[in-house]
Amino acid sequence: MRDHFVSVDRSVTPSALIFSDNFNVASSFIDRHMSEGRGGETVIRAEAGSVTYAELATSVNQCGNALRAMGLAPGDRVLMAVKDCAEFFYIFWGAIKAGFVPAPLNTLLRASDYKFMIEKSQCAAMIYSPEFGGEIESALAMSDHKPAHIHATEGEVGQDGEGVVGQGAELMVDLINAAPTTLEPAPATADSDCFWLFSSGSTGTPKAAVHAHRDMVATSEFYGVGVLGLDEDAVCFSAAKLFFAYGLGNAMTFPLWVGGQAVLFPARPTPDDMFSMIEAYKPTCYFGVPTLYAAQLQSLDSRAADGGAAPDLSSLQYCVSAGEPLPGDILRRWKEQTGLDILDGIGTTEILHIFISNHRGDVKAGTSGQIVPGYEARIVDEHGDDVSMGEIGGLRIKGGSTLKYYWRNPEKSAETIHDGWVHTGDTYYQDEDGYFVCCGRSDDMMKVGGIWCSPVEIEARLIEHPKVLEAAIVGRPDDNELIKPEAYIILVDGAVGDDALMSALIEHCKAGLAPYKYPRWFNFVAELPKTATGKIQRFKLRNAAV
Repeated sequence: MRDHFVSVDRSVTPSALIFSDNFNVASSFIDRHMSEGRGGETVIRAEAGSVTYAELATSVNQCGNALRAMGLAPGDRVLMAVKDCAEFFYIFWGAIKAGFVPAPLNTLLRASDYKFMIEKSQCAAMIYSPEFGGEIESALAMSDHKPAHIHATEGEVGQDGEGVVGQGAELMVDLINAAPTTLEPAPATADSDCFWLFSSGSTGTPKAAVHAHRDMVATSEFYGVGVLGLDEDAVCFSAAKLFFAYGLGNAMTFPLWVGGQAVLFPARPTPDDMFSMIEAYKPTCYFGVPTLYAAQLQSLDSRAADGGAAPDLSSLQYCVSAGEPLPGDILRRWKEQTGLDILDGIGTTEILHIFISNHRGDVKAGTSGQIVPGYEARIVDEHGDDVSMGEIGGLRIKGGSTLKYYWRNPEKSAETIHDGWVHTGDTYYQDEDGYFVCCGRSDDMMKVGGIWCSPVEIEARLIEHPKVLEAAIVGRPDDNELIKPEAYIILVDGAVGDDALMSALIEHCKAGLAPYKYPRWFNFVAELPKTATGKIQRFKLRNAAV
């Protein structure tokens, strides 16, 4: 088999993947399209302009050469605080092709978070979009580690009024444009360290998950092709951003793998912006998170109440959700209003993308679906033994895209990975039909009256009430130090959180849940603490109540 090549056999399920001994994944996702005659076709579409596959390949080569010209050593880390734009593709794939390790960062973070990541990674280069210059500059000033190379992608002034960081450092776009246009892939194997992703921090401090060259191939083939059925006609639009695992697959690796198109939106998503993008760019698949789908449903209701026209979603074949369990009521309402299914699933940073999912033509509300071919699942008790069907336990996953280890965190690596199985930290059970049902993070489960209780189940019931937009449930000790559910609720516009509504919500929960599961306390709030993927950070609510 020739170098930097993966053989894919789709005559079997899951697809069989055979990697060449010398395998740099950038060749499969970037260079392959030239030999397949796709160079003149569009791969990236955005308000800033379109990019063809040939232009992408050239810019990736130039970026890799620019990084090599800085004097980086093989395996050096390149941190990226870069918005969703073509330059993200150039830097990410250019670093990989040149033998360096890119690490995209959440662009919603603050200086203290970036300081932690800069010091944790001991990065050789820090590259950022100018919009984030103020936070990056503060982080670099506070950090004990100073990257040798600090570059803004371009020279615009950021939204906070700050100019370019780096005291006159050259812009990355200029370095790319001045670099040679050909680049030989750095030697690697399918199992070599390839890129990092920092965990979203749903339970505390982010960890750097180290992924191998094979991992993006596995997720793109097993889920992107095997479950979603993506092909070269796919036009993928993701509200979820490129800087974390879900968005990285949705808006970059999946369309690149099948020779399709990616539609990019650099700003923070709003319901109306998402509808406008779908109308303008006509994607075939849309990737969101439950919070956004709930907000979009509210927008649809508002449009209808005002006599406005519904958005044109006719290009969409289906929608996808991940990041937090999708309440069944949101799925049902979305289907009623748009005619579209939402394929809910679960994925993690550690496993790179979705490994349990509802499938096209096989959607069961209130569940994460069934195992994605190419992965294995176990639900285990506190001793690590498999539980019976219908019993709640910890979810463990094995498959071709699991992390190698956490960077410089051997204790957490040993705790998370056992004989190839990854302990996800999520609590699940399988229903009578074999569908996986999420009960929440293991740390979020509570015992009420001696019986395990899932916050997700109570939240889903609350969201079914017409005055509730979002909900989060945590355990709180009562006067007798017994744990009971406490609710944090965001109301729909115009609703009032008074005693009458609290009484109505209690009765609503009692009517649809076991009697002991109703919330004893209600907090009506303007927002909930969340990760970038939309996961509720219940630990922050628990800590706030202490």
